[in-house]
Amino acid sequence: MRVTGVKTFLVHPGGGKHWLFVKVETDAGIHGWGECYTQADRDRTIALQAEGLGRYLIDRDPFAIKHFTTAMYLDWAGKRGSMEFYCALSGLEQALWDIVGKATGLPVYNLLGGPCRDRIRVYANGWGGGARTPDAIGAAAAEVVARGFTALKFDPFPGPWREIIGRAEERAAVARVAAVRAAVGPDVDILIEVHRRLAPEPAARVARLLEPFDPFWYEEPTSSRQLGALVEARRRIDLPLVAGEELYTKLDFRPLFESGAVDIINPDVCNCGGILELKEIAAMAEPYAVTVAPHNYNSTTVGLAATVHAAASMPNFLITEYFVNWEEAGAAIARPPLVARDGYIALPTTPGLGLELDEAALLAHPYREFPARAIRHPGDEGP
Repeated sequence: MRVTGVKTFLVHPGGGKHWLFVKVETDAGIHGWGECYTQADRDRTIALQAEGLGRYLIDRDPFAIKHFTTAMYLDWAGKRGSMEFYCALSGLEQALWDIVGKATGLPVYNLLGGPCRDRIRVYANGWGGGARTPDAIGAAAAEVVARGFTALKFDPFPGPWREIIGRAEERAAVARVAAVRAAVGPDVDILIEVHRRLAPEPAARVARLLEPFDPFWYEEPTSSRQLGALVEARRRIDLPLVAGEELYTKLDFRPLFESGAVDIINPDVCNCGGILELKEIAAMAEPYAVTVAPHNYNSTTVGLAATVHAAASMPNFLITEYFVNWEEAGAAIARPPLVARDGYIALPTTPGLGLELDEAALLAHPYREFPARAIRHPGDEGP
């Protein structure tokens, strides 16, 4: 069996960002689907990378997954990785696993060592709906819990991502978390997102103020690429610390483990290098007693399926991300869609990743440029 073609589909889901899917075709009539992580304003460059990499996948054996990803890093990229490169590579890698699973008649997780669990716990994200006041955020959280979710994540901080914030911003963040805890009660897990924005001192100060509300975790208070700052934040913060969504491959994660900076990592299967790379990163984390909670700011279709298969085979898996605001758009293109029930997704049992995408539905929602984002100017910055 040989690869005969690679197609890309840049899809507008109606809000947030574009989704980027790749379809890899073979001369055996078997095809595979993958998904590439995207960011606003960078989606078309990632699609171009996927098409460029796809040229070198033609006429290859789809079973030779590890060699393809290694050769692309060494020979195609010349050992110069980038977000766009790893996003594109991740989607193609997932598609190859989908092909291999279909060719062997097995779900992908059975090719990775078999399942360690029969369902995957998810936390809800994307549920805020633009709510800004504590009361509105609390009401939105209660609605998500009423749908059966037992964990939810949100970023409570107002304003731009800056390392030093004022006391008003700190008080606003604490008030929002307090409102969510009051709305959902003591038994729902609240995951606090910080988006790498803070220096260690304000990160630690806000963490102390949040302790009475019993957060499940405190995610990326400081950038993982500022390792010294993250280690200092870890020293001063008593909440479980998560980091890693801005990192790619085992090479990037090694210093995080060796420094003891985190309790939990959150690599993303759609940008870390793919399914096998995510599993290998998780294996690296095991000797350090670090658990894995894959980031998943992707669609509720292929990217989620790839996460589910990788997570199923991890002994140290904790929880993964699920964007409730994309459920409807995902269900419109996936056959069958993955469904979250009572905060869990059951493992697919069909070969490959366990779902197909409707090409006609993809083509019905083509690329459509989002309005320009509000990027600050010097006069917008505080004193």
